[in-house]
Amino acid sequence: MPPRKKSKFEQWFSFSRHQRRFGAGQVYAQFDGVDLDALKQQIIEGDETRYTHGSAKDLQQHIEQLKDEFVGQPALNHYHASLIVLIRREVDTADNYAKFKALWLAERDFLLSSLNTRWLVSACDTFIDLDDDSVLKAILMNAVVLINTLKLQETERFLCDHQMQENADHRAHLQQQRYTLFDGTSAFVVGTDDTLRNMRWRLNDVCGAHILGQIVLEIFDRLQQKPNENVYLRFKERHTREKTRWW
Repeated sequence: MPPRKKSKFEQWFSFSRHQRRFGAGQVYAQFDGVDLDALKQQIIEGDETRYTHGSAKDLQQHIEQLKDEFVGQPALNHYHASLIVLIRREVDTADNYAKFKALWLAERDFLLSSLNTRWLVSACDTFIDLDDDSVLKAILMNAVVLINTLKLQETERFLCDHQMQENADHRAHLQQQRYTLFDGTSAFVVGTDDTLRNMRWRLNDVCGAHILGQIVLEIFDRLQQKPNENVYLRFKERHTREKTRWW
């Protein structure tokens, strides 16, 4: 089993979590009373698209840096991403999730045609974390597992040669900077990434809704065990950070 997820009470005592909410007032002022139709028409200006690698601790700074990821796209896409950031950093979570869900119910088709895969998966993660509908959560979990499996497979393709020998320079590259895979998605950071741990926590939550959900968890556990050679087991053997293990 992965490390236990901290309780809300334990999280409250984490200074870094409080630090990552600094600047929330400025963000709220920026998005107060937004006009969705206007945001759909407004295009974010800039010279080139730049993806963040990690995130600034200051919330306002991170929101501003995130704009570079949406150069040439409707401002509504940046607003959608900003709501996700606020939710991740636990800023008025209930209120911002209500805005997030209302946005999807009102603008589903626009968001589907406008957002790249990276942000569609982030949207799925957000619904899984916070929605009360267990059917919706179970449906969206399919997208998360599918993309994360492809992320591992494509990362390994970058990392290794045709004889499955690791390229040390490529491994160092993954630690030092973002490596783009496709449609906004990025490679798995070998050894430290928390993507699979977070997916496992969500899988536990979704499967816990029914007694037979244990079947899925058993299958996932078997993927991490020898001699069941597969991409999950190989990345387990490459992983070094105890805090972010997923098995």
